[in-house]
Amino acid sequence: MDGGDEKRPLTADNKAPRSAVVVNPVKVTDLDEFRRTVDDALAAAGWPEPAWYETTVEDPGRGQTEAAVEGGAEVVFACGGDGTVMACVTALAGTDVALAVLPQGTGNLLAANLGLSGDLAAGLEVAVERGVRRLDVGAVGDRCFAVMAGMGFDAQMLDSTSETTKKRFGWPAYVVGAAKHLRDRPMRVSIRIDGGPPLRRRARSVLVGNVGRLQGGVRLLTDAEPDDGWLDVAVLTPRTLGHWLALGWAVLRRRGSVPRMEVFRGRRVEITSNRAQPRQLDGDLIEPGRSLKAEIRPGSLWLCVPRPAGHPDLSVDADAAAQRGERLVEEVRHE
Repeated sequence: MDGGDEKRPLTADNKAPRSAVVVNPVKVTDLDEFRRTVDDALAAAGWPEPAWYETTVEDPGRGQTEAAVEGGAEVVFACGGDGTVMACVTALAGTDVALAVLPQGTGNLLAANLGLSGDLAAGLEVAVERGVRRLDVGAVGDRCFAVMAGMGFDAQMLDSTSETTKKRFGWPAYVVGAAKHLRDRPMRVSIRIDGGPPLRRRARSVLVGNVGRLQGGVRLLTDAEPDDGWLDVAVLTPRTLGHWLALGWAVLRRRGSVPRMEVFRGRRVEITSNRAQPRQLDGDLIEPGRSLKAEIRPGSLWLCVPRPAGHPDLSVDADAAAQRGERLVEEVRHE
């Protein structure tokens, strides 16, 4: 699944790329209006009408994305929450088809790293401007993640945050979910990196990151880059409320080292716990388990990004893209 050649799905010469939209209908308030907006905006940019695929409970997007690729799509728009995006990433990794994100969920982690939040106009503009970048992905079994996998507290937080709360408050709702587990007992973990000797810790969470930004724009892993061929592993070991406050304040300020957090790097990571733990990929819960094995797959995914496409921060130019996108959407809505 590793990326090989540099054949780009979107170039200046390709004036009318074929596209498809994989949408979770549950996440969209008015699907007909949403579809008209996307179709009209792409038509105004000179693109042909996209093919549309709706996700289901049984298939959150992987099968639909594979069908879109087989149908000749050069760009696939992922429209939904973290589960939809992760399914599309898994299906597109190793292909020459680009992923564009149109976030419709309340906590889309990849969109946060692109600086897109829930902005439909910005997501469309990023795609039509043809800024693309080949990124690494992490693989856990037969599933891929573009941003981050985790085991322990981070997944507990996701599990304890209700959909109703997220819809009402957006990403700050996760603070409520986090507060419920600050005093939980740590897990005993063994961490092997690239087959080396085990690192034994009493940890609250172990995060495996390809990109370093969390919800709300908080950058946890300052050295993580999406195309450097490495996974960054953060081991969080707070035991008291004071430890949590010191860790959180240091992450927000990003000055010097972060107390109660160790960071390692590797290409293969195996985390084993003394008991089953909640687990997540790119902000989407997967089944609990005692272990999490992740490996890097370099250059596997073409992603539509705000320009300039080569900057280490994927969100560069996102605000300007949003403004240009708003003009595009407003124009088609008034026609």
